[in-house]
Amino acid sequence: MNNDIIKTEMMVNDQKINVLRINNNDYISLTDLARYADNEEPRLPIRDWMRNKDVISFLGLWEQLNNEYFKGGEFATFKNEAGSNKFKMSPQKWIRETNAIGIISKSGRYDGGTFAHPDIAFEFASWLSPEFRLYVIQEFQRLKKNEAYKNKLDWNANRVLTKVNYLVHTDAIKSFIVPTLTEKQKRFVYAEEADVLNVALFGMTAKEWRGKNPSVADKGNIRDYTDLLHLVILNNLENINAELIGIGMSQRERLIKLNSMAKRQMDLLSNNKSFDNLQYIENKINNNITLVE
Repeated sequence: MNNDIIKTEMMVNDQKINVLRINNNDYISLTDLARYADNEEPRLPIRDWMRNKDVISFLGLWEQLNNEYFKGGEFATFKNEAGSNKFKMSPQKWIRETNAIGIISKSGRYDGGTFAHPDIAFEFASWLSPEFRLYVIQEFQRLKKNEAYKNKLDWNANRVLTKVNYLVHTDAIKSFIVPTLTEKQKRFVYAEEADVLNVALFGMTAKEWRGKNPSVADKGNIRDYTDLLHLVILNNLENINAELIGIGMSQRERLIKLNSMAKRQMDLLSNNKSFDNLQYIENKINNNITLVE
């Protein structure tokens, strides 16, 4: 799982319930929910709940719908044994034997315990008390609308972008895939500074791109139809270009330097895990799924 974990909490009947957001998914603490039934030994209500045949069937179905690596054979064995007096199940055993992702077990003094996807957590809360389940759902929905929680998500997204930009300035580069400038491009005087950046990164001016893409030229420009990787690099080049203009570097020198920097950044970011996290965020947005689901 992603090491970037957003921690928050909600209050249900004056009881603190911890919530973790991992890989853009929320997990509600079953350990905290179980304190509703047994404040001293919250692990016991969880284990009692997981002995139930209907619960095992529900957990297995959830995994089958959401987890392509779920071990169906092991699940079938547990399903057949569930409900008998000798059947025992714990979150750790369920995760270990079936490769489940709907329930997670975390160690730690302050944020350790058993956590579960909201679908599963609500089922557990219902088993504890139907009334308690309604309170949990109500507070969870309120949490999702809370501005402080949204700000945590925004901060996390910005932190990913910061990591990406940090790598641009610190890591060594070995190979380049940005177009190499021709001698004609190096000598040409560009009327717009935007085209200096376009040529440095894309190897063509905005006009040249429109000529090569007449079917979409009336709907946008080269930057509208590029990918996230190029946009991140373009943002960096804009800042660098402003600094180079400030020190009086000629357009030709800036173009050559920007092109070299674009090559270095392209090679680094196209093979970097931090950028993959940023790409994941973009895909969520493009699919009309907001960061606060």
